[in-house]
Amino acid sequence: MSQNEILEMLSGIGAVITGSHIVYTSGKHGSAYVNKDAIYPHTRETSRLCRALAERFAQDGVEAVLAPAVGGVILSQWVAHHLTELKGREVLGLYAEKSEDGRSFVIKRGYDRLLAGRRILVVEDVLTTGGSVRKVVDGARALGAVIIGVAALCNRGGVLARDLGEVPRLEALINISLESWEERDCPLCAKGEPVNTGVGKGREFLARRKLQ
Repeated sequence: MSQNEILEMLSGIGAVITGSHIVYTSGKHGSAYVNKDAIYPHTRETSRLCRALAERFAQDGVEAVLAPAVGGVILSQWVAHHLTELKGREVLGLYAEKSEDGRSFVIKRGYDRLLAGRRILVVEDVLTTGGSVRKVVDGARALGAVIIGVAALCNRGGVLARDLGEVPRLEALINISLESWEERDCPLCAKGEPVNTGVGKGREFLARRKLQ
């Protein structure tokens, strides 16, 4: 699948939003958004995207796929499924969870015992800063995993392999740059454009402004 085909698919299911006033998790504002949550209800499209990710790493001897929860769990299962079919041997689908303090990702539920010495592919839906993936990579390596790469549906932050802990490979189905501004510099705010409260942090932004 080409990048244009993927973008067309994502736009068709409402996963790519343009021409809107978005407040991102970082607090910055912009006019476009990749809504990863709009992807997962569509199982055929999710499967096709994960097949494309699996094909990128079909020759890398992947033994297990690992992802940060929550949305990454779905990707982990589908990518592992397609790698299993492509290679004719079982590839495990695992996930990591946020620690209680939210500062790291931990691998438990017995999955930690499945990592040592295995060749692991880490998957993520959207890369913005790469912080979550870096924590998963670090956690897996601490348990003896051999990280062979990171696969993402979308790299929207210009994230590089070195940002993820010097992983050997980083592959994203689409690479896009979303222009963003600090709140004080936002031209959409200056024009009085309504904030999108359906995605991102728009609802929280408006609630905070009411309290000021």
